[in-house]
Amino acid sequence: MNAASISTPGIKESWINYIHDLQDRICQALEQVDGQTTFKEDKWERTEGGGGKTRLMTGGAVFEKGGVNTSIVFGPVTELMRSQLKIDGDNWFACGLSLVLHPNNPFVPTVHCNYRMFELYNANNEVIDRWFGGGTDLTPYYLIKEDAVHFHGTYKNVCDQFDKSFFPKFKKECDDYFVNKHRNNERRGIGGIFYDYQRPTDQQDVNFWMNFGKSCGDAFIPAYVPIVEKRKNTPYTSSHKYWQEIRRGRYTEFNLVHDRGTIFGLKTNGRIESILMSLPPTVRFDYNYQPAPGTPEEKLQQVCLQPVDWV
Repeated sequence: MNAASISTPGIKESWINYIHDLQDRICQALEQVDGQTTFKEDKWERTEGGGGKTRLMTGGAVFEKGGVNTSIVFGPVTELMRSQLKIDGDNWFACGLSLVLHPNNPFVPTVHCNYRMFELYNANNEVIDRWFGGGTDLTPYYLIKEDAVHFHGTYKNVCDQFDKSFFPKFKKECDDYFVNKHRNNERRGIGGIFYDYQRPTDQQDVNFWMNFGKSCGDAFIPAYVPIVEKRKNTPYTSSHKYWQEIRRGRYTEFNLVHDRGTIFGLKTNGRIESILMSLPPTVRFDYNYQPAPGTPEEKLQQVCLQPVDWV
């Protein structure tokens, strides 16, 4: 792909503006549903180039810990990036939003969302490659079919507006990505959509993929917030909380062992507090813990072992 074929004026600025607006809208919606606490913003700069806005919520009525982060980072392509991330060029740029929310109530799912754009430049600072990636996935602790259908259905509706093949393809990519391979291919949750390395083509130009990412980002609030509103006042016991912390352990394992975003951040000297913001505040790692047969806990685990087509 030559530089001229993907040199589109204003794309970078349009994406940056969208990501900052999305961060504002999501934070406002989450503060409203929590009703007790607000996000604290930590602006940071990266020595090699760029920076970001980390917004963290802790000790809320609904959210025990949550972060909604944006970053605009850039710099030279290093030898480590060439060898381990297979990136070849002179300079790179990345801009995206990433969020993770860990609720207090075990009947409210944890959720993750990330949408990003990456550009690669040659020595003349011309764009030689550009791709989009992202997704939103749900990690419940107790399986409520109505919520699973609503969440997946919201993203199916978005995908269908662009290409009918997208939802089944990106749903499978999500199921196949968020997997703890070291635990018998157990998923960390019930999935959603996930896509990566989507480049402009003759049929799908850069605006197509940028608009798709924007539509997916816009779908986060209607996909997740109604579930929170329905479940945030559900009574729960210490045993429910115990299971939540067991499953949070699986979440932690995936993020530290397998997640490409975490690995990219660490390999590019990313800001460690922002990278590890996704980790839950409390977890359990009990030796060989198994839920009792026939329990709601085992039902959730079985769905994580065998993904379900919810819509």
